[in-house]
Amino acid sequence: MSTLEIVGIAGRPIDHSLTPTLQQAAFREMGLAWRSQRFDVGAGGGASLVETMRHEGIRGLSVTMPLKAEVAQAADLVVGDAQVLDTVNCLSLEDGQVVGLSTDGEGFVASLHRSLRLDLAGADVALLGAGGAARAVAAAVAGAGAASLRVLARDQVAAARCAAVAGQVGEVTDLEGVLGAAVVVNATPIGMSGTPAESARPLVDPGLLGPHQVAVDLIYHPLTTPWLEQAAVTGARTLGGLGMLVHQAAAQIERWTGAEAPVEAMWDAAMAEIESR
Repeated sequence: MSTLEIVGIAGRPIDHSLTPTLQQAAFREMGLAWRSQRFDVGAGGGASLVETMRHEGIRGLSVTMPLKAEVAQAADLVVGDAQVLDTVNCLSLEDGQVVGLSTDGEGFVASLHRSLRLDLAGADVALLGAGGAARAVAAAVAGAGAASLRVLARDQVAAARCAAVAGQVGEVTDLEGVLGAAVVVNATPIGMSGTPAESARPLVDPGLLGPHQVAVDLIYHPLTTPWLEQAAVTGARTLGGLGMLVHQAAAQIERWTGAEAPVEAMWDAAMAEIESR
């Protein structure tokens, strides 16, 4: 029997997060006596959260809004893409140090591979939105060898910042650039259940997409957004955001445990939880 370790999710709101379900499913499959907890911490609590983690020996935390930037500043060490993003979605307690990293981009790329057998090497990718999730995707797309990362956002300054994350392949684009891309990723909250943006107008009308394109939405609730539904009508291949959630959580499990995460068991648990709601 393994030693009991505490991990969890931190942020606000987190009441309906699937993360504890994913973590517990992984630990059951791996035979680990680890426990997932929710840490309801709002804005301004990031630094104290890191101290609590260090002093109470919390092995790892999945971090969500509004703490991603705060804990990046408070962590002892920030590694990988998180160094460029200035935000983290994962904290790991290693040799007494709190290490911050970002697994969102890794989860995005892994999801494309698992669900669509899609390799981004040499691909032209368009990104709708320029927030934290978009920047994580931008870094991952560049790291995967994409030929271009074209960013479209209402805020041109934010769009330029997001494109810069992708280095030489990043650029700010317009509608024409989006329609010419092989992969189009919606990284805005438009279409997410329970948000003011749910019924807002998307940056790009999905009816303009076509069968030569892949349309990806980072939203996982609902599993299929109206944007994806309309894109599918045009013949585009579509993918929702649940895979990114599962795979980024799996990457965190692997960081904390040093063992391969049971991705399929985590997928099954996520689907069962969603269907029960």
